[in-house]
Amino acid sequence: MRAQTSILSALRESAFASLVAAGLAFPILALGTEMDQSNRLVLEQRWSWMLIAAGLVFVGRFLVLILAQGRVAAAPVPARIWPPFVARVLPSAGVVALFLFPLVMLFWLGPQGSLKWINNYGVQILIYVMLGWGLNIVVGLAGLLDLGYVAFYAVGAYSYALLSTQFGLSFWICLPLAGLFAAAWGAMLGFPVLRLRGDYLAIVTLAFGEIVSAVLTNWTDFSNGKAGIMSIPRVTFFGLPFTASENGFAATFGLEFQAIHRTIFLFYLILVLALITHVVTLRLRRLPVGRAWEALREDEIACRSLGINTVNTKLTAFALGAMFAGFAGSFFAVRQGFVNPDSFTFMESATILAIVVLGGMGSQLGVALAAVVMVGGTEVLRELTFLKEIFGSSFDPSLYRMLLFGLAMVLMMIWRPRGLISSREPSVFLAQRKNVSGTHVQEGHG
Repeated sequence: MRAQTSILSALRESAFASLVAAGLAFPILALGTEMDQSNRLVLEQRWSWMLIAAGLVFVGRFLVLILAQGRVAAAPVPARIWPPFVARVLPSAGVVALFLFPLVMLFWLGPQGSLKWINNYGVQILIYVMLGWGLNIVVGLAGLLDLGYVAFYAVGAYSYALLSTQFGLSFWICLPLAGLFAAAWGAMLGFPVLRLRGDYLAIVTLAFGEIVSAVLTNWTDFSNGKAGIMSIPRVTFFGLPFTASENGFAATFGLEFQAIHRTIFLFYLILVLALITHVVTLRLRRLPVGRAWEALREDEIACRSLGINTVNTKLTAFALGAMFAGFAGSFFAVRQGFVNPDSFTFMESATILAIVVLGGMGSQLGVALAAVVMVGGTEVLRELTFLKEIFGSSFDPSLYRMLLFGLAMVLMMIWRPRGLISSREPSVFLAQRKNVSGTHVQEGHG
C-alpha cells in the first residue's frame, strides 16, 4: 500500500512538473516565426515540440522520484584514489596526446579538413580550460564567489589590442603586460570586498563585471565602443610572420605555405599557457599561500585565529586568478584580430563559473573535463544536421545549447552535486597520501 501511494505521489508531482515545463516552453517551442516569400514574418505553430518537451520532463521527473525513493541513506564513502602507476602515467599521457592532437588531425584530414578540429575544438576548448583554472583559484581554492571574472578577460584582450595598435608593441611584450594589468585590476577589486562573503561578494563582483562592460561600450575615445578595435597585429613565430612572403614562417623553414600553420602555432601557444597555469596553480597550492586559501575557504574566523593575514590571502587569490584571465584575454585578441564588448558579457562569466562548478571546485582535472564537455558540446551541436530531417529544415540545434547546458546542470546537481571529480587530493599529508571526499570540504561556500 505504501509503494502504491509513493507511485501515485510521484505521478502527481511529475504531472505538475510537466505542466510547469509546458507553460515555460510555450513561448519558446510552441510558437516560432518564419520568413515567407513576401519577406514578412509569419507565426508558425509547433505544438508537437511543446508536447515532446513536457513528456520528457514528466518521464524524467518520475524516474528521479522513483530512484530517490529506493535509495538508502549511507555514510560517506571514502574517496577512491588512482592506482599509483595510473596516477603517474595519466597526466604525462594526456599532455603527450594534446601535443600530438594537431599533427594527427593534419595527417588524417589534411590541411582543410583539420582546420575546424584544431581551431574550433582544440584552441577554443583550451581557452576555457585556462579560464576555468584561473577562476578555480578564486572560487575552488579560496572559496570567493566571483561573478565578474570576464572583466579580467576583457582587460587582457583590450590591453593587447590597444598596446599593439597604438604603440606597435609585439605580442610577446604585451602578453606579460596584459597579465600584470589584469592582476592590478584584480587587486583593486579585492580591496573593496575584503569584508564581504557569500551573496554580497557575488553581487559586488557581478557589478564590477557590468561596470567594465559599460565602460568599454560607452567610452568610445578609449575602446571605440561597440565598433571595437580592428586590425590587431597577428602573432609571429619570434619575428617570422605566418604569410606567403619570402621572410615568412613557411619560406624560412622550406615549407609550402598553408594557412593552417598559424592555427597550429596558436594551438601550441594556448596549450603552453594552459599548462603554465596548471603547474603554477599546483605549486602555489602546496606553498603557505595555497594552504591559506584553503583555510580561508573552510572557515575565515578560524583562519584569522591561526594568525593568517586574510587581507593578503584574498588579494593574492583575486590577483593571481585575474592574471591568468589577462593572459587568456591577450591570446583571444591575437587569435581573433578583433575585439569588442560583445565578447565579454555576463554569459561568459556564467559559462566559466559553470565549468568550475560542474567539474568540481578545487579539482584541476574536473575543470578540464567540464570545459571539454561544455565547449566541445556546443561545437558538436553544429554537426547534428541530421536532426533537420526530424524537426524540419529550419531547425538549428546550436540555438538550443543553453537549454541543454541548463538541463545538464540540473542533472549534475541531482546526481553529482560535488561535480565530475568529487574527491580532493590534500595539499599536505603526514604519513600517507589519501584523497579526501568532497563531502568533507566547503568549496565555493564563500
